[in-house]
Amino acid sequence: MNCIRRLFALVLLGFSLSTFSLLSWTQTTEGPDPASTVAVGAQYDTTHVYVSPSDVDAFVASFLGTFGGKSTKQVIATVTPTPSKTTSQLLQTPVGTVSLFGFLTPIPTPFGAERTGYLVTNMDAAIKKAKASGADVVVTPFPDPIGVDAVIEFPGGVKTQIYWHTTVPSYTPFVTVPENRVYVSPDAVNKFLHSFLAFSDGRVVLDQPTSPGSEIGVPGTTSRRIQVESVFGKLLVLVTDGHLPYPYGRETTGYEVDDLGSTLQKATSFGGKVLIQPVTLQGRTSAMVQFPGGYIAEIHSPISSAGH
Repeated sequence: MNCIRRLFALVLLGFSLSTFSLLSWTQTTEGPDPASTVAVGAQYDTTHVYVSPSDVDAFVASFLGTFGGKSTKQVIATVTPTPSKTTSQLLQTPVGTVSLFGFLTPIPTPFGAERTGYLVTNMDAAIKKAKASGADVVVTPFPDPIGVDAVIEFPGGVKTQIYWHTTVPSYTPFVTVPENRVYVSPDAVNKFLHSFLAFSDGRVVLDQPTSPGSEIGVPGTTSRRIQVESVFGKLLVLVTDGHLPYPYGRETTGYEVDDLGSTLQKATSFGGKVLIQPVTLQGRTSAMVQFPGGYIAEIHSPISSAGH
């Protein structure tokens, strides 16, 4: 009798866990659960930009000249768990934030391969959630001058740094939320989506199986295009076979501006170079710009306000 009871209890537990897993996945795809999310807000998340120390000042002048905003005071710090030294500053604009690094020493691996930094409410909870989602913790938590960091990798090879700050920051929300642009293969996309949605408590806004290939520099073809939103902000997943002409796949962030034409004029006047001239599709007019130091960004305006 005791064996039967234990077997029944195990079956009931297994059913409960599978039901909980199903409910969790359903909840994740439909929208964030404020009680479980570890995200803080899009304005606290940054694009990581690494340039040569000799290009730092030129990049700062060009990026802020193009988008407006301000820089925090530049400091020299160790921002990795092993010995290193870099200049570090935060460029805050109405359309996106950059964590800028000018390493004075060789850059320890895997730093420089992470695309973005997400501020989290609790590092332990974020690590636990990352692992549960299927992400790999490639750099375990370590202290930095203002808090704790770690690096996680989602299926498909997408690396992201996560932060926790000792002193809670307070930043003004963006005028327009930037777009984290991720390129993944058809084999990895479903695993990536499952993992990212579970970690971020995000939702798929739009999934286009046959989006025009012109958006990734391959006109006359189609590819899958997926828009995701979460408390972390916007994510655009571009599913490709990897046959991409330069500079597609090199850009990590898309910035939305009111007037693309005037923004491109500002960019070029401050030392930027337009790599891809404006093209109109997907309800936007988009271009690719390279800033001093080599950072490449996609910049776009909604068609209704593209300034052309």
